[in-house]
Amino acid sequence: MNLHAIYHITDVPYAYAEDENNLFIMIRTEKKGVKGCRLFYKDRYDWENPFNVKNMELKNRDNLFDYFETVINLQKNRYRYFFELEDFNGNILYYNERGFHEKSVCEAGAFEFPYIASADVYKSPSWAQEGIVYQIFPDRFCNGDKSNDPLGVKSWGDDVTAASMFGGDLEGIINKLDYLESLGITIIYLTPVFLSTTNHKYNTRDYYKIDPHFGDVNTAKRLVENAHKRGIKVIFDAVFNHSGDDFFAFLDVLKNQEESKYKDWYFIKEFPVSTEKINYETFADNVSIMPKLNTSNLDVREYLLDVSEFWIKEVGIDGWRLDVCDEVDHLFWREFRKRVKSANKEAFIIGEICHEAVSFLKGEQLDSIMNYPFRDVMIDYFAKRSIKADKMINELSAKRALYMKKINMNLLNLLGSHDRARFLTECGNHVERLKLAAAFQYTYIGIPYIYYGDEIGMSGGHDPECRRCMEWDEKKQNRELFNYYKTLNRIRKENKVLVYGDFINVYSQGSITAFKRINNKDVILVILNNCDEENSLKSEDIKGNYINLFTGEKIHLFDSIILKPNDINILKLSHE
Repeated sequence: MNLHAIYHITDVPYAYAEDENNLFIMIRTEKKGVKGCRLFYKDRYDWENPFNVKNMELKNRDNLFDYFETVINLQKNRYRYFFELEDFNGNILYYNERGFHEKSVCEAGAFEFPYIASADVYKSPSWAQEGIVYQIFPDRFCNGDKSNDPLGVKSWGDDVTAASMFGGDLEGIINKLDYLESLGITIIYLTPVFLSTTNHKYNTRDYYKIDPHFGDVNTAKRLVENAHKRGIKVIFDAVFNHSGDDFFAFLDVLKNQEESKYKDWYFIKEFPVSTEKINYETFADNVSIMPKLNTSNLDVREYLLDVSEFWIKEVGIDGWRLDVCDEVDHLFWREFRKRVKSANKEAFIIGEICHEAVSFLKGEQLDSIMNYPFRDVMIDYFAKRSIKADKMINELSAKRALYMKKINMNLLNLLGSHDRARFLTECGNHVERLKLAAAFQYTYIGIPYIYYGDEIGMSGGHDPECRRCMEWDEKKQNRELFNYYKTLNRIRKENKVLVYGDFINVYSQGSITAFKRINNKDVILVILNNCDEENSLKSEDIKGNYINLFTGEKIHLFDSIILKPNDINILKLSHE
């Protein structure tokens, strides 16, 4: 038994309250190094009765580790516990807060989870997990009101540059709500819509005004109202890491320099402040038009928190996506969550974090992140075919082990965004690879996320090529791909096991991936052949009677299946 691999702490994701009555416990061990694990537990103040004992289940495995899990409950919600570990040779060790022991652990050394406090229980928005996200870059989606077009607007569909303006607006999105509803999406995420000089609007001039080239507050209200009538939620983009260089506070700093009452709103390196010298901190590397805000300043904090409440109350938006979230202090996001949830307890808070985000996802800051690590694995396995199935599954398993289950279920699993090359382009324009990745995306744990135009086969390299105008001419759209996405949306909506079920790896070798989603008696088996050649899978775990969710065909599988090139099978277990 490799003791170095064994790990547990009384914190997320190893110990946390699933709800007011249940405590989740997980322990990490060496991959295939432990035969079984039992949890001994009881009330932390009980010194008379023996410990309760419960077998833990092996629920997850990555390249290095196994993860055993269980859920326990006691009437008084206060816990003391330790682990019994058995290897494949019958050797037994006990593990508690003080380390490893060969004999039964003394009670004083047990791990303790003192109390499940209701205020500490993470509660995700009730609607989010069943959602399907559609990201819109407003200037490039649809021009619904030519009267508000900016000067120098380009013809729809022309070549793009970093500065191009095409006239897309909120009215255009309203006009296309029927399209979005027919596709089956339930959440619209809009990149910034506030007053700004650029097409992307990440350099905010006024956080309280809709950019007039997009519409006004009344247009925003109509968008939200009409979306809600169709069962579609609307998420706005909050840029609180930095402002624009024409934001009132920074303009005052440029004008009054050291005498400005706003000088502490920013990180000034020296005076006089100059946008040519860029002697102040900015977004990224010396982006002069995006000076970094000091969110530890109480006035800055209060201003931005008021903005976060204003748009929920004024327009009725359903949540925020937070730009450059990981460069803003945790204290700000904790306060942000309180203010947003007080305005709408069901608001969805999503962070733009492109890496591991445990410190933001413990339940007191964000509800979710844009799951770029998921996209990275999808690129390697499906688009580039540079890794094998076992590596893909191992990487995803390791990521799942980082977060609470509710968080994993709410991560936004994207294939594309306005900051990355189009997935189809990453696939070398092989549509079948995109379809395989989308099938995995829709059947894996988490929330599927479509970047506008991916559903009709749009391509494009890195910014600005990935931000081309939406193609509305159906003759130029890949309608077969559109209908494929429509079918995936239907399958997910009709089969809640894909929303709430556990993920069980069945087979992952070479170009074949097979897994199950299981929720009580509901089981869906997914088998994907990620190659251009016929293949075969042999496994006892695929036996059963199934219904093909694409065709409705009834299928009986023994212990093997022949797979066509780039084959996609989403099969529901039949109990008939």
